[in-house]
Amino acid sequence: MAHDFNNLLMGIMGYAELCQDVLPPEHPVSGYLGEITRDAQRAADITRQLLAFARRQAIAPEVLDLNDALAGTLGLLQRLIGEHINLVWQPGANLWPLRLDPAQVDQVVVNLCVNARDAIGGSGRISIDTANVTLTAADCARHADVVPGAYVRLQVRDNGCGMDANTRAHLFEPFFTTKGVGQGTGLGLATVDGIVRQNGGCIEVESEPGHGTLFRIYLARCAGEVGAPAVIGREDAPRGHGETVLLVEDEKSLRVTCGLFLEALGYNVLAAATPAAALVLAEQHAGDIQVVLTDVVMPGMDGRQLVDRITAFKPGLRVLFMSGYAADIVGHHGILDEGLHFIGKPFARDELARKLREVLG
Repeated sequence: MAHDFNNLLMGIMGYAELCQDVLPPEHPVSGYLGEITRDAQRAADITRQLLAFARRQAIAPEVLDLNDALAGTLGLLQRLIGEHINLVWQPGANLWPLRLDPAQVDQVVVNLCVNARDAIGGSGRISIDTANVTLTAADCARHADVVPGAYVRLQVRDNGCGMDANTRAHLFEPFFTTKGVGQGTGLGLATVDGIVRQNGGCIEVESEPGHGTLFRIYLARCAGEVGAPAVIGREDAPRGHGETVLLVEDEKSLRVTCGLFLEALGYNVLAAATPAAALVLAEQHAGDIQVVLTDVVMPGMDGRQLVDRITAFKPGLRVLFMSGYAADIVGHHGILDEGLHFIGKPFARDELARKLREVLG
């Protein structure tokens, strides 16, 4: 369902973006197209929340320092919660490395802080702190699938209205909310719980009516070393330089929009609706093909099998896989293996541009 829905959303967003390209910004239809894009993006965000709750979100984990990941989102958090709430950041020293998708860090802390803001209701305080901790067997006894060892702890505390025992008992259930109709999806904390469990961690909650709430999240230390953070800005999404891209996508709307995106970015495009057609195109194309941009699951052959077939007679190809599938389906086809490049649907033209330059080095 996520795959089909994300394909539909990407077609909608892609055609809307193409229409905006040919209309002057002051044209009234341009504003309508912007609303279409924003609503489609909201639908995509809800899909991601559902996948995160089900622990089937397609993720790209990397070794990171939690302090660095959180520091990059503090400005966004302050804007979300408003100036009437004091946001206090207390990073722990020399944090152990974690293996985690940076986007999931943002999802967790944003959901917790937005809930805290709503619980405060007016002026108040939200504090975020981190620390290294070691969990014992006794600590882990109350958490299934958590083993003793070294963890990094993330705490988010607020001085809001707090929760009674009944609310705490249902806190992480999907669609459970104490907010009014139309004020929340009930997926925020379910999403947080899904992300934490997907990454082998656990959550503890302390709260009483009138005494605020404290969330403690424990994430297991990893053995790797933190790499230098990538700095990506608008100027770092350059155009292509005439490279040839073999685009393989069985969904027509995506094939058309992605092809037009690539051409607008300065790439030569060979488009195929099926893996079999892609093989024929690759064999008959006299020049070089620099990149294969392919869907993961397609009729007759999956993306990984297709790439193996093509590289047998065109070695050295760069590959970018794309899919709206859940993580376990994508992983089953080998796409989330370390070192392989992946972009999740739906994506915008700028995201595709940056990812292709990353693939091409």
